[in-house]
Amino acid sequence: TTAALGLALRARGAGKRVAIVFFDKGGEHYSERNILGQLGIDWFAYGLDRIDPETGRFRFGVIPEDITEAERGMAKVRELISLRRLERNEVRSRYLGRSNRGLSTRSPDSLGRDDAERKYDLLILDEINSSVALGMVSESAVEELIAAKSPELELVLTGRIEIAHGKGIRPKYFDRADLLTEMRLERHYFYTGTPAREGFDF
Repeated sequence: TTAALGLALRARGAGKRVAIVFFDKGGEHYSERNILGQLGIDWFAYGLDRIDPETGRFRFGVIPEDITEAERGMAKVRELISLRRLERNEVRSRYLGRSNRGLSTRSPDSLGRDDAERKYDLLILDEINSSVALGMVSESAVEELIAAKSPELELVLTGRIEIAHGKGIRPKYFDRADLLTEMRLERHYFYTGTPAREGFDF
C-alpha cells in the first residue's frame, strides 16, 4: 500500500488521472484518505471495519459480509475499467471516421460529467492480492479484470500474499505482470507489542 501510494502521488504529479479501490479496508482508520481527494486522486473503499472500536483489536478471518464487501469492490473495478474501455473505443471510432458495430461513437463532450472524470490512467487495487488469498475474491475474477483492461490503463495490484495465506502461495495472474515486486517483512515493532501508529501504519 505504501509503495502504491507513492506511485499514485508521482502519477498525479505528472498530471495522470488516478483512482484507488481499497479492498478489505472499511472504517475510518486510514490517514491517507484525508488527503487523496485534495490531490485529485479518487478513491473507493470496501470492506468491514476490522478494528473493534471498544478493544482496538484486529479481527482476523473471513465472514460472509467480508465476501459481500469484496464483491462490491469488484463491481466498482469492473465499472471503472469499462468506462476506460469506452473512452478507448470512442477514440478509435473517431479515428476511423465511421460508426463501428459495438463501439460507442459519442464524443467526449456528450459524456456525462461523472463518466468523463472517471477515465483513469492509473488504477490501483489495494489489498486485492490478500483478498484473493483469503478467498474473498477469486483468481479468475482478477484474471478477467486484467484481460478486460485497455492497454493504456496502468493496473497495480497490492497485498502481501505470504502473510495472508502462507508462504509459497501465489496467484497465477502474477505470471502476467510486467512488474512484480516482493516486499519481505524482516522485522516489525507491531509484533513486539507496539501498537500501530496513526500516520505511520494507518
